Amino acid sequence: MHLLYVETVASADTEAAQELPDREVTALYAAHALSLTRLAYVMLGDRPAAEDVVQEAFLGLYKRWRQLRNPASAPGYLRTSVLNGCRMVLRSRVRRDDRATGDLPWESAEATALVGEEQRHLLRAIRALPPRQRETLVLRYYLDLNEEEIARSMGIRRGTVKSATSRALAALGKLMQEYS
Repeated sequence: MHLLYVETVASADTEAAQELPDREVTALYAAHALSLTRLAYVMLGDRPAAEDVVQEAFLGLYKRWRQLRNPASAPGYLRTSVLNGCRMVLRSRVRRDDRATGDLPWESAEATALVGEEQRHLLRAIRALPPRQRETLVLRYYLDLNEEEIARSMGIRRGTVKSATSRALAALGKLMQEYS
């Protein structure tokens, strides 16, 4: 009888310990999945790939939850993980010569109807920027992060964030003039 009690208590402790990452990651998913998917979509221009990158980020967090020193840092970890995932996808893509830089590989009728012409031009121009410039703009103006948060997310210095943002805005202005 004593052995059965010990096994039952150990089983209950294991289940309770497992519930913590389940609840925490589920709550983080509810709070951040949509904005992270939007971030990945702006970076990649491909919704299924964006969703895959975000799912991989949450899976990685779930697997490493017990190694996380500070659970409050989880949103930053997720954002960095999504950016790294986007970088990997962009590096692995084979660019076709007959497709203009920044064009989507496909656009559904629904996507075309939902996104206005000007917004499509803006997204195309953002995607045409070099990766670091694109990331700084998206993090600054899309996710509304400050320079310090951007530097941490990208693993660069704050001064680099400033210069990349400045160059990106100048290049974006030129690209948008070309589209108009």
